[in-house]
Amino acid sequence: MDGGRFLYLATVIDLYSRRLAGWSIADHMRTSLVSDALEAAARERGSLRGAVFHSDHGAQYTSAAFAAGSVKLMV
Repeated sequence: MDGGRFLYLATVIDLYSRRLAGWSIADHMRTSLVSDALEAAARERGSLRGAVFHSDHGAQYTSAAFAAGSVKLMV
């Protein structure tokens, strides 16, 4: 925190291998922070086909954009 500003980190972890699959960092907690992390994981892995997604059900994960499928995961 510098001068009252925060940075937020979203991570995608492969729980089978316990490896970091994707991440994103931003100065906000909007849906794009989460979608960027998921897209990074999809690029790293080639696909997220068959993946099970678990979240804390925060506002970013329950937003209309996220629910409408505007997050492209390369499935």
